[in-house]
Amino acid sequence: MNDLRISLVQGDTRWHDPAGNRGHYAALLAPLAGSTDLVILPETFTSGFSNDAIDKAEDMDGATVRWIREQARALGAAVTGSVQLRVDGGVFNRLLWATPDGELRHYDKRHLFRYAGEHKRYAAGRERLCVELKGWRINPQICYDLRFPVFCRNRYDVERPGQMDFDLQIFVANWPSARAHAWRTLARARAIENLCYVAVVNRVGVDGNGLHYAGDSALIDFLGQPQVEIREREQVVTTVVSAQALAEHRERFPAMLDADAFTLG
Repeated sequence: MNDLRISLVQGDTRWHDPAGNRGHYAALLAPLAGSTDLVILPETFTSGFSNDAIDKAEDMDGATVRWIREQARALGAAVTGSVQLRVDGGVFNRLLWATPDGELRHYDKRHLFRYAGEHKRYAAGRERLCVELKGWRINPQICYDLRFPVFCRNRYDVERPGQMDFDLQIFVANWPSARAHAWRTLARARAIENLCYVAVVNRVGVDGNGLHYAGDSALIDFLGQPQVEIREREQVVTTVVSAQALAEHRERFPAMLDADAFTLG
């Protein structure tokens, strides 16, 4: 496992404008070509977080899926973020994971945001996703999932000595500034309890519902300390996470050996 270059893309997503957002984010991503391994976009980066966007949801053969695959090839990096996608009669808040070699994986948001009625319009996912990139095991999740530590929990695999489910956990989000304290607190808790790095990427600006977003995207280390924090402005920041530092921490503080075994239903 080598060090990993991670780019956090904290953008001001346009409201209900997929083509405009693809163009906007493409311009933000272009300077990253050849200089990063992983690019993380916010939740619902083609529309903003909107129940009404369901009516114009694309499918897996649509423009945004093609776009994210093209971005991965052009940048020479994995690219991830979530969009509304219609599949088998339902619409999911689906995180896409595209790699330069053409691989495309996805994760459907499991915990739908009841407070905003997301559970009434969208279908819920069931399976947690773990992917590998340059030796790193990565678990990507979406926004409200951050509040559910059981689904987020890292597990130690006794059949693979020294390995856990994941080394890096990702949360892409549209998390309003009114709940910014919870966002910052829970992200740090996930890093500490899971003995891993955590990358959280939020949007900025004001959406079509009048909600304000302060950003607070961050890369947090296994001690819960922010390695990078982005405040309230549109910005792309690249940072490097250390495989050696993570391995040394797990060896020095092997809390995973005392954790409770469990399975996810």
